[in-house]
Amino acid sequence: METNIILAGVGGQGIVSISYVIDMASLERGLLFKQAEVHGMSQRGGAVQSHLRVSDMPLHSDLVPKGRCDIIVSIEPLESLRYVEFLSPTGTVVSATEPFINIPDYADVERILDAIAALPSHTLIPAEKLARAAGSARAANMVILGAASPYLSLPEELLEKGILDAFRAKGEKIQATNIAAFRSGKAAGAAYRACLAAGIPSRAARVLVGRVDGGVLHDDAISRWKAVFDGPLGNSVRELLASSAHGRFAGRPEVPAAVLNAGSPTPDQLPALLFQASKP
Repeated sequence: METNIILAGVGGQGIVSISYVIDMASLERGLLFKQAEVHGMSQRGGAVQSHLRVSDMPLHSDLVPKGRCDIIVSIEPLESLRYVEFLSPTGTVVSATEPFINIPDYADVERILDAIAALPSHTLIPAEKLARAAGSARAANMVILGAASPYLSLPEELLEKGILDAFRAKGEKIQATNIAAFRSGKAAGAAYRACLAAGIPSRAARVLVGRVDGGVLHDDAISRWKAVFDGPLGNSVRELLASSAHGRFAGRPEVPAAVLNAGSPTPDQLPALLFQASKP
């Protein structure tokens, strides 16, 4: 087996921590790896990228050849697009949706996300929002690692062991936060892909998974959410989910069912429907 990975983001977002966790999990699995140093601007906020190759056979280069990348793991959406030419025909992009706007002419964020969503295989999740819910916005890198984990051919328990090792010096609370972030990202990534498979558009899917507790969206809720987004209130619901107002709700089917069963509620009534239905 061979997995070719490009890690992308900006300085200070935790690219090194992601690579450390993958490296440690690979060693525990008895695999070989080669990793290029992190290239890019040295100061916080500058674009950075690193190549990481994992294999059960000897590797002779630490750089991923163009057209051979299996997965781009990015904590910043614009940075993920820089390396699309490296993707193999079956490769995928896993990226956060929140931009790090460090240049005056940063492109329209929705156009960037739509460009990623047009790729044959991708996952887009609001990593910072999910990390904050897990305990710290700084754990967004572990959220993205969780979303990317199904593509890494590494057991979840070894990745979590790598996370514990990476943050051991910072204490049990930080370890627990990063484990929670990893699990939230894995759940949110699975939820996003399930939404796409059910026919929910990317724009709706990526705001939905950022709202549900722990990124967990129950399978029997997805068809009801599709009915909500396809219905007359679809745009109003999507705008509500994309706003910064209100909080989070459970991924149970009762939540979209409350909207579907409400008849013709006004947009002002939607928050109460969503968040009241979420209560046990």
